[in-house]
Amino acid sequence: MKSNTCKSLIVKIIFVVVTACITIPSYATIRLPAVLSNNMVLQQQSQVKLWGWGEPYEKITVTTSWDNKTYPEIRPDGNANWKLTVTTPSAGGPFTITLKGQNTIILTNIMIGEVWVCSGQSNMEMSGNWGLQDIKQALPTAYNSNIRFFHIPKATAQTRQNDCNAQWQVCDSNTLKSFSAVGYFFGKNLNSKLNVPVGLVEAAWSGSSAEVWTPDSIVNGDAVLKQAATKIAANGQCPNLAGYAYNAMIAPVTNFSIAGTIWYQGENNTINAATYPRLFTVMIDAWRKAFNKDIPFYFVQVAPFKYQLKNVGALMRESQTESMKHHNTGMVVITDLVSDVNNVHPANKNDVGLRLANWALAETYHQSGINYKNPIFKNININKEKATLLFDNAANGFTVKGKFITEIFISGADQVFYPANTSVKKDKIIAWSEQVKQPVAVRYGFSNTAIGNLFSKEGLPVGPFRTDNWPVEVK
Repeated sequence: MKSNTCKSLIVKIIFVVVTACITIPSYATIRLPAVLSNNMVLQQQSQVKLWGWGEPYEKITVTTSWDNKTYPEIRPDGNANWKLTVTTPSAGGPFTITLKGQNTIILTNIMIGEVWVCSGQSNMEMSGNWGLQDIKQALPTAYNSNIRFFHIPKATAQTRQNDCNAQWQVCDSNTLKSFSAVGYFFGKNLNSKLNVPVGLVEAAWSGSSAEVWTPDSIVNGDAVLKQAATKIAANGQCPNLAGYAYNAMIAPVTNFSIAGTIWYQGENNTINAATYPRLFTVMIDAWRKAFNKDIPFYFVQVAPFKYQLKNVGALMRESQTESMKHHNTGMVVITDLVSDVNNVHPANKNDVGLRLANWALAETYHQSGINYKNPIFKNININKEKATLLFDNAANGFTVKGKFITEIFISGADQVFYPANTSVKKDKIIAWSEQVKQPVAVRYGFSNTAIGNLFSKEGLPVGPFRTDNWPVEVK
């Protein structure tokens, strides 16, 4: 009896082991990156990538509910990777995507609309949790199922990562509290004016330099940028090595189709403002290459602030203005949105988001009748004792908020600047001083803390500028 019992037990054990071995493949799963999940927004009218991982060579089918189309079978390769391109229609939803292999995944509550990345440092990261009043005021009416957030948490990596720890969430009074205020007001305006769902991907880090958002091969492969990067010291608050934030927070979503990027950063690069245009433009190009699209970059000029070093803020604003020469970019000037130059974080994020949205609405979505370009200095003409300043984006002339233009100075060849007298002639500014008999240069708002009072007729502040290229003291 005992012998038969033992034999029976052995047979049962063998059966269980064999059965387990046979059923192991059934536990192999189709896996998706975090950015492909429930509640996501896909870019409308685009060839959108879906991708992930699976058992090598298992058959995977994908069905999209907006057209009830089942795509031809795909199979993960020997590295377990698979990728498929699907066609999205005009904005709408909610939709589903069904993926079937050895397991089934059904993605639900998917909207199709416009997707934007919101990146930079603290002024982009600032949220309702920072105590912003404009977000507190927005909370009671925040719920909007046509605005979705994908908030990528802070992370670093030495090499490009293929996934991140985040999830898509519908905008409501809870999810809004921790999301970028600038990003929200930007997206809210797009949603209102375009009447389409908007997906916002936040990847921001307080105190970060542009180098950490740029692939390290680009920074380290350029002698000038590599040297400038050595000035970005470790501060215990954020990474200071090239590419570290890009690898962990941007690279994981570069397969995801987007409409463009908004950017608010620069304060932590004031120490090397001279090389910022070079750095910023190669960073933009690197992102465009990674996303495989000539995405627009709309960015915010740093606000007036009492930096420790003299004139570094003015030089950074000058460098950012220079960066606008790069194609498909736009800059928002916010010198008028500052109430305290001792605070590097202006509290008014509503108007910053609105001005960024106006750039997108006009340039990306080609809506007419939008005033979005700040007057920018164009050139100077000297006639005897007076200097005539000409501007782009000021065809309707100027408004001076006060009795006279402040923060404007004029100099002769001696490079000594004196407060300038001014007059406005349509779209031109005339400047002179009794102390300067032969003018050579004019500066407006060219200091760390200058808040000017010269605006376009449409109410946008004139961008700070100088007409000279003389050496500037930064001690």
